[in-house]
Amino acid sequence: QMDANDCHDPPMYWTIHGLWPDRAEDCNRTWHFNVTEIKDLILDMRHYWPDVLHSSQNRTQFWKHEWDKHGTCAATLEVLNSQKKYFGKALELYQHIDLNGHLLKAGIKPSSSYYKMTAIKEALRGFYGVTPKIQCLPPEEGEEAQTIGQIEICFTKELQLVNCMELEGESDPMQAHFKLGTSELSVCNDTLPTYYPSEVQ
Repeated sequence: QMDANDCHDPPMYWTIHGLWPDRAEDCNRTWHFNVTEIKDLILDMRHYWPDVLHSSQNRTQFWKHEWDKHGTCAATLEVLNSQKKYFGKALELYQHIDLNGHLLKAGIKPSSSYYKMTAIKEALRGFYGVTPKIQCLPPEEGEEAQTIGQIEICFTKELQLVNCMELEGESDPMQAHFKLGTSELSVCNDTLPTYYPSEVQ
């Protein structure tokens, strides 16, 4: 459903969507994104944090969006208080978590057969000792399986792993700004068969 010129050759591995403070109040919206501040990180950014919707090499609008919306709020923490620190720390956390490697170790890989959501959760809990928040696209009409779309890993302010609590009634910061096609990502249903696609059809 997306423009055929974009989203070509999507990566075959999990990439970063963002590093989001959950309950941030002190956001400095006047602090503008400046790509020269992260020039040392650009190669890693293109690989691990690509803009899959606008895939040309010199596009930076996705990073700008993440900085404007989340980075300027995260900067209240000393460890994230510059663009270089914010993007650099997200890359570091990504490498440390190694979601791609851990899922493969558990035998969970993109496939045309379905997985049980509980098995995926258990595998991740086994690796990290905490429960992540797995988000899916709901089944399309006439289908029975949900499709994994995003895995959120939660941290304390000290950037230690912590359970992602799915509190009833808490608004999900996710839903506000990320929609895929016409379907929205939402917390996966534990009882539905789960599709982890190798190619996005």
